[in-house]
Amino acid sequence: MEWYLPLAWGWIIAAAVAMYVILDGFDLGIGILFPFAKDEHERDQMMNTVAPFWDGNETWLVLGGGGLWVAFPKAYAIVMPALYLPVIVMLLALIFRGVSFEFRWVAKPNKSVWNITFAGGSILAAFCQGLILGGLIQGVDVQQQPDVGPQFAGGAFDWATPFSVLCGVGVVLGYALLGATWLNMKTDAEVARRSRQQAPMLLAAVLVAMGLVSIWTPLAVDRIWDRWFSLPNLLILWPIPLVTVGVAYLVWRGLENGREIGPFFGSIVLFLLGFLGLAISTFPYLVPPHITFWDAAAAPASQIFAGIGVVIMFPIIIGYTVLVYWLFRGKVRAGEGYH
Repeated sequence: MEWYLPLAWGWIIAAAVAMYVILDGFDLGIGILFPFAKDEHERDQMMNTVAPFWDGNETWLVLGGGGLWVAFPKAYAIVMPALYLPVIVMLLALIFRGVSFEFRWVAKPNKSVWNITFAGGSILAAFCQGLILGGLIQGVDVQQQPDVGPQFAGGAFDWATPFSVLCGVGVVLGYALLGATWLNMKTDAEVARRSRQQAPMLLAAVLVAMGLVSIWTPLAVDRIWDRWFSLPNLLILWPIPLVTVGVAYLVWRGLENGREIGPFFGSIVLFLLGFLGLAISTFPYLVPPHITFWDAAAAPASQIFAGIGVVIMFPIIIGYTVLVYWLFRGKVRAGEGYH
């Protein structure tokens, strides 16, 4: 097997997941912050900031999931049974949220039902994504079956642990931070003012969640302890938490000084640093602690064939994403909208 193909596909899936977390993260964050809006006019303004691009953001989720299925079918066959419940609930929450987004605009005179489903779907989807993340980090029970290969051997609720709940709460807080800094950048008046007040508190909560996860994982999993605290790894990796603290300080200072663009992109960098830390903790396992990228990889011909499609489509997806965000740049002011 060409050793580089699983690594290339690993990078593709990691990029798709990172793009989804960034782009759909602030989108879900707006739904998480929805209950704190004062009235329907403010909620309209909040939704209008993502109206041109919210459905396109989830393209990256499809690419990440589809890439896992195509390039790493053995991992897909193990991960899905292990995490069926949070995955299904997440998808249903995203569906309810999408329906709510469209129906809310035409619901007159009372929009309360769709406000609740939009906020509830956003919170539940974010929480389930954290459960999925926590379930993968803590490990999946795999057994080798004769004539079949590695198969999931755990129970339907193995993912339901205090650690995965912590990850779920952390993802909800992180998306809320992205949503608050996005609204600070894209709105004015009362919505922007409230977002500037919410963002520092959310930043502190996110740092606490990141710190707890960073402490919990090496203490609970020996291989992660060895990855971070054995020599020479410790000397190489110690700048990552230091840079994370530095970026968090810059985000806080930016909010204190009334900056708009810096805090949003700083929050994105915080997410990427957390993503990098998790990748370092789990590599080379795609299904910790048993299945590596090479163990789970499809036949080289399949990876190459699907890779050709990615090479064609990836620039197109990037292109229309950049175009849409460029066309709808600038603030959405009170009373303005795209609907």
